[in-house]
Amino acid sequence: MWADTVRTGTHRPPGRGRSRLNRLPFVPGRFQGAFDGDECVGAFRSARTELAVPGGGLVAADVIADVAVLPTHRRRGLLTRMMDRELRAAAGRGEPLALLIAAEPTVYGRFGFGPATRLTGYRVDVLRAGGVRLPAAAATGRLQLLPRPRAAAVGPGLYERFRRGRPGAPARPPQWWTDDTGTLWHPLRDGPDPLHVGYHDAAGRLQGLLTYRVDPRWDGNLPAAELTVLDLITTHPDAAAALWDYCLSVDWVTTVLAENLAPDDPLPLLLGNPRAARPGGLDSDFAWLRVLDPPAALAARRYSGPGRLVLEVDDPAGYAHGRFALDSAPDGTAHCSPAPHESADLALGVGALGSLYLGEQTPARLHAAGLVAELRPGAVLAAELLLHTATRPWCTDGV
Repeated sequence: MWADTVRTGTHRPPGRGRSRLNRLPFVPGRFQGAFDGDECVGAFRSARTELAVPGGGLVAADVIADVAVLPTHRRRGLLTRMMDRELRAAAGRGEPLALLIAAEPTVYGRFGFGPATRLTGYRVDVLRAGGVRLPAAAATGRLQLLPRPRAAAVGPGLYERFRRGRPGAPARPPQWWTDDTGTLWHPLRDGPDPLHVGYHDAAGRLQGLLTYRVDPRWDGNLPAAELTVLDLITTHPDAAAALWDYCLSVDWVTTVLAENLAPDDPLPLLLGNPRAARPGGLDSDFAWLRVLDPPAALAARRYSGPGRLVLEVDDPAGYAHGRFALDSAPDGTAHCSPAPHESADLALGVGALGSLYLGEQTPARLHAAGLVAELRPGAVLAAELLLHTATRPWCTDGV
């Protein structure tokens, strides 16, 4: 009954594939249902993850998914009540952040969530790409097709190393690997089982893992296959270049499609002809973040250097409301505490704080949009320098 409500409310007919959201583990006590008599008319669930933040730290986050209200029961406050209950519970569990993928931005913005990551995608015309500029060091490594069980075994360790350098990457539970590698067969899997390629450097250490499938299309009697990149995780630029080179070198493939890449992925710059990489898939905001505990959240990430910033945060729900002083040391570590009697440097809503937290948005851009107010001259520039991150956040999965 609960699952039927999710499918109906999110327009997913039974038996028509699965959402990546269903990778969330079953956690007793973190399911909600709204009932009209014995009919389930609303659904909501959550799980705990550890979200990578700037500097390589991991922060506990409440992941919200499978939110649905039947069309017959909209505009009755059911979502508001389920969300309020969940955020209270998350705050009580000591989770400083809440995370979701917002299907409707106008809905989740009113609960204090702000867009915190973007994703992009490319469709590469292989025949026009001019190949991949492969660094000499990359050629000293080794590519190897991995059986599904082997990919499932080595993937978790590689991913943990990868995500320490990529803010916004959530934890991947064990079932993610058995599911996406095809190790565990599932009756609702869409398309053929994927293939896996590992890249080992000259020392034999795994530095990259590619998961892909090929649709063997033909244009008359000419091959026109499309290779779809399902997952590409690397911990070194050489591994990324070598695996992209592999994708563009597979026989019969004339198009490479990668729909979920980091917004700063250098793929076009690796090609002999960067114009051969055109937008493919979404180019959109993706994960939305809600800060529940500013002192804990802000102290958990790292900053570009020493500095002090006092933030006035407006949160109608009260969780993050108040004035907070952030002090960072030369090594980027920080301390944050309530500062009700200090003069604030910047004023912003809790949603804007969520957009700033991982580094996707900048204080200057939010200030230009009227989402950050400068209360002390020069504070926007100071915040810009303090919050700068070298790597843009990327939520690798649909959490």
